[in-house]
Amino acid sequence: MPLRVELKPFERIIIGDSVIINSGARTSFLIDGDTPILREKDTVTAESADTPVKRLYHCVQTMYLNNDVPRFRTSYLAALEELRDSCAGSPDAFRNVDADIANIDQHVSAGSLYKALKEIRKLMKRDEERPAA
Repeated sequence: MPLRVELKPFERIIIGDSVIINSGARTSFLIDGDTPILREKDTVTAESADTPVKRLYHCVQTMYLNNDVPRFRTSYLAALEELRDSCAGSPDAFRNVDADIANIDQHVSAGSLYKALKEIRKLMKRDEERPAA
């Protein structure tokens, strides 16, 4: 079933190895196939990955866009461990983080990287809403 995508003027979308930038008008189109797709708003750059949860997201995003889990497995496991360690010092940092991490890891192990990204986005949102220490 094709994915219907609507882009605002000058919005970007990553499709496989390509970045498509919309022109000055709102547009919609259908994408059919198994190529990885991410909207620009759903990406984290290496420069903006300034928290453990964002670094995990960036790693899984790289695995997803490159369609190469084994190549990034070591980085992924290190990012998971960093997230666990960062939450261990502050029990209120993330409630149920172990369950969240297990769920993310289950998606990654099953090859469902987009689902893992969705779960990590939930953690990122909780991290942003957390009051600063």
